[in-house]
Amino acid sequence: MKNTTTKKQEILRAFQFRHATKKFAPNKSVSHEDFQFILEAGRLSPSSVGWEPWKFLVVQNKQLRDRLKEVSWGAQGQLPTASHFVIILARRGLRYDSDYVQHLSRNVKKIPDDVMDKITPRYKEFQESDLRLFESDRTLFDWAIKQTYIALGNMMTAAALIGIDSCPIEGFNYDKVHSILEEEGLLENGKFDISVMVAFGYRAAEPDRPKSRQSMEDVVQWIH
Repeated sequence: MKNTTTKKQEILRAFQFRHATKKFAPNKSVSHEDFQFILEAGRLSPSSVGWEPWKFLVVQNKQLRDRLKEVSWGAQGQLPTASHFVIILARRGLRYDSDYVQHLSRNVKKIPDDVMDKITPRYKEFQESDLRLFESDRTLFDWAIKQTYIALGNMMTAAALIGIDSCPIEGFNYDKVHSILEEEGLLENGKFDISVMVAFGYRAAEPDRPKSRQSMEDVVQWIH
């Protein structure tokens, strides 16, 4: 069994290895087993209240990729070359009293009725008063989007740990991508909408500059 120091070194090497890959080796594919591992890292990710407000669209269809490329300025190099291209959707209407949350709580998490009776008012207060999520549909949707970025980060880290490259992508015309996905019936009649994209594969070339980050002192403040 690897000791803690070795594990920490492996994880930090993975973070050093990962970079925003702009173009992938088009003839080198991620294996099914490896990509299932990446998806599992997303599926098992934490979310606020454990409500899992995400869906992962794995877009392998060339025609759909071509359509997305026309309206995704930040994915011009990735869409044609990535082994796997994922659009992460966020769930709309993620309220404590929604059918989805009730189903998840009762049928997936198997929370007993007496417990549900106790926690439901607290979740109502959490969403309505603590975070003021009911000010608009957009406020509630943005909260769901925040959760998807946890899954996004875990998927990219999982990929890096096994030597697979990735690139998160926000550079796209939201309305036009929305229309394309809606036409394809992929938003489930408004239950979901777009959060972020991410491409996976193997880099076509090494990055042209080393990874740079601010110093620990610039980003961390200890309060004793």
